[in-house]
Order: sequence, then C-alpha cells, then structure tokens
Amino acid sequence: MGSYFNKSLLIIITLFTSSLSYGCAASGATNTDFIKTSCSTTTYPTLCYSSLSSQASAIQQDPKLLAHAALSVSLDTASSTSVNIVKLSRAAGMTAREVGAMRDCVEELSDSVDQLRRSMAEMSQIRSSNFGLMMNDIQTWISAALTDEDTCADGFAGKVMNGGVKTAVRQQILNIVHITSNALALVNSYAALHV
Repeated sequence: MGSYFNKSLLIIITLFTSSLSYGCAASGATNTDFIKTSCSTTTYPTLCYSSLSSQASAIQQDPKLLAHAALSVSLDTASSTSVNIVKLSRAAGMTAREVGAMRDCVEELSDSVDQLRRSMAEMSQIRSSNFGLMMNDIQTWISAALTDEDTCADGFAGKVMNGGVKTAVRQQILNIVHITSNALALVNSYAALHV
C-alpha cells in the first residue's frame, strides 16, 4: 500500500510540475509573440525583436513596459556607441575632415544620450493624469535623439570620406539610428492606445 501511495504521489507531482512548466512555456511564447507582433509595425522589425525578445518575461504583454524596454535598449546602445566613438576619435592618422566629423559625432551622440535619458525618466513618471503632456515630451526627445544620430551619420556620408573610419562609424551609428527608430515607433504605438 505504501509503495502504491508513493508511486501515485510521484505521478501526481510529475503531472503537476509538467503542467506548471507547460504553462510557463506557453506564457513565454505568448510574451514573445506580443513582442514580435508589436515589432512588426516598426521600420526594422527583425532588429526590434532581437533586441527585445530576451526581456519577454519582464515585458509580458504590456505596451508601456515594451516601450520602456525599447527606450532602455536605445539608451544603452547610444551610450556604448558614444563611448566607442570617443575612443575612435582619439585614433591617430585621421584626416582633418575625419577629425571634424568625429568631434561633431561625439557631440551629437552626447546630446542623443541626454535626450534618451530624459525620455526614460519621464516614462517612469507617466500617469493617466499627465499622460498627454508627458508623452508629447517623450516623443519630442526621442525624435531629437534620432535627429542627433542621423546628423552624426550624415557627417560620414558621401564619397569625400572613405576608408576604415567611415565604415566603423557608420555601421555603429546606423545600428543606433535603427534601434532608436524602433523605440520611437513603439512609444508612438503606446501613445496611440491613450488617444
């Protein structure tokens, strides 16, 4: 009788834990599906999904948490890109045009980081009573950050500047431009829910 009871208890525990793990897996898939669907509305959906899917359990299916996570990824990427560009700007052997473009780019990225940081802080403070005003500020600051990043990229456009510096900088800058563009799209989608 004791052996039968132990086997029955073991089967019940196994079934219970299996259903729990299935429920967690199903929930995780739903959260990642939410991110994939939300990212499909952005200009760079594959990059959007790859940059946010690891945060699916934190984002769940919440548009505000998704927008906040996208802003966080944009800020982190802009910050690390800014550090990389500062390091590159100190490299020897650059032409006067490259030095000027690098200096401008460092300034633009610093402004972008500041704008994204302000947006993150404001997003944390947003409430239904102040939603419209604060969301307008957030959208403006993200747009300004995107403009700063585009301006940096423009400094390395055209045929006048070629070579390794241009390639290294443009690749990093275009990545942050795309990530920030996606963040703005997800913030805009979140804002549209409250109109």
